[in-house]
Amino acid sequence: MKIFSFLSCFIILIGACFGVQARPFVNAEDRNSQYTGLLPLCDNARVLGEIETDFRDRESSYWNSDLGIVSFQNAQEIAYRPTGVDFVPRRYCRALVSMSDQKVRDISYSIGEREGMIGFTWGTEWCISGLDRNYAFGIDCRAARP
Repeated sequence: MKIFSFLSCFIILIGACFGVQARPFVNAEDRNSQYTGLLPLCDNARVLGEIETDFRDRESSYWNSDLGIVSFQNAQEIAYRPTGVDFVPRRYCRALVSMSDQKVRDISYSIGEREGMIGFTWGTEWCISGLDRNYAFGIDCRAARP
């Protein structure tokens, strides 16, 4: 056991003396030719339509609710590739949604490249504040934002 402890300390010391070089940042598009970095904008009708449909399906299937999204307002980008160029291209957005229960809520969503059906197209991930019943995105949908 002492030998193992000594060897691990020795390896750490050697690594600290010579320094570990970080790899250079490489665009995801250069590393994987399937990425282009081209994503729809936050107010794209197909993006908002997909979110609306997914929300309706989730509400009726899992929560036995007829709650739905009536409209989106003020859709705006809050970040584009905030984790760096060497990760999957992703656009983060925020908007207000008018719901069928007459309430207006915040929605945070991201559009990720090749995250759609079987990786053929972009996909969305979203969270509506106050309607994340199992806190999958944390308190107030924090994990849905950059």
